[in-house]
Amino acid sequence: MKANKIVLAILALGTVGTVGSINLASADEFLVGVQIPLTGPLARVGLGTQEGIRVAAEVFNKTNGKHTIKLITVDDESAPAKAVAAVEKLASQNVVAITGGYASNNISPASDAAGKLGLAYVTSGGVDDGLVNAGRKNFFRINNTQGYQKALVGLLTDLNVKSVSIIYSTKDATHGLAADVEKTLAAKGVKVVTHAFDPLITDFKPIINKVKLRDRSEFIVMVGYENDYVGILRAARVLKPSIKGVAGVWSLATPKMAADFPDLMPNVYGTAVLPFPVQFSTEEGKRFADGYKALLNKDPDYLGQFGYVQSMLLFEAIARAADKGTLKKGGVIDEMRKTDRQTLIGRVQFDARGDNPNFTQRMGQHQGKKVELVWPKESATAKPVYPGLPW
Repeated sequence: MKANKIVLAILALGTVGTVGSINLASADEFLVGVQIPLTGPLARVGLGTQEGIRVAAEVFNKTNGKHTIKLITVDDESAPAKAVAAVEKLASQNVVAITGGYASNNISPASDAAGKLGLAYVTSGGVDDGLVNAGRKNFFRINNTQGYQKALVGLLTDLNVKSVSIIYSTKDATHGLAADVEKTLAAKGVKVVTHAFDPLITDFKPIINKVKLRDRSEFIVMVGYENDYVGILRAARVLKPSIKGVAGVWSLATPKMAADFPDLMPNVYGTAVLPFPVQFSTEEGKRFADGYKALLNKDPDYLGQFGYVQSMLLFEAIARAADKGTLKKGGVIDEMRKTDRQTLIGRVQFDARGDNPNFTQRMGQHQGKKVELVWPKESATAKPVYPGLPW
């Protein structure tokens, strides 16, 4: 009898301990899904964004004091169907929300899948306005087409460019941005010629030949993704159209592109929140930069910065929902909707569509081994090199 009582006591203690551990884990540690392209044509931007997401988790876990985040990452292989499968796999592993995504064509079905599963979805990788105009209640993004369009047009206006050839991918986000840029420049009296290309093409010499012989524009604007930029710049390097400058949008003005394609990047412009190398003056900025160096042994770029901001806002919303006991009642989505604070990219709020109305980009330029901010003037770290070409 005495032995039985001891066994029962041990079992009881074990049961209490197990239950206590489960309660503690559910209260303190939350699983967050990361659906991101780590392979395929978008791998470079996916890896850059993932770095910021990882740093956000590290900083949050060190500073929150109560809750912790554990990331579960699934590669979407840069494909829409795989993005949906990634979300479904993450949901099966009991994540409470999803961060990541890149390219609007992938994000659209992925965020729909997350919505059906009741999961908040936050990204910086999709700027197609269809993402926020489709009535998604679970979708949030920290950047948008308008911010990129203002930056491109602002730079070209300050450079007094009179004629532009826009070379753009037919994907939804790139097509939409190209159309906005064309309309705004035309209203300013700039001569604009557009050239659409299928996302699968790799030989841009026919388009560059048209720019050289028919358009005779002063400037080329590229609206696409990393592989597109490389193909366009390689073709231009061979054919050498009589232009004065080249600019692109996301994922171009980064130290990674400079390191991987040193012969193609000199003097090329791209959107950038940060110069490189970068210094931060705010406490959060210092935590981000220090965390980046500690975890990855390098300085951050703007892809990492975006990944950090979107994820930190999500982690904070999860913590607030947990404290209110609404985590399983749509609380993360509700708390994301209430977000309003200064971040490393400026003030972030989310309107009823999940868009951030405060977003404004800047323009950087590859100058030597640096990425200098050259627009707007009040944020510039250097003057633009213009005319300036990478050949």
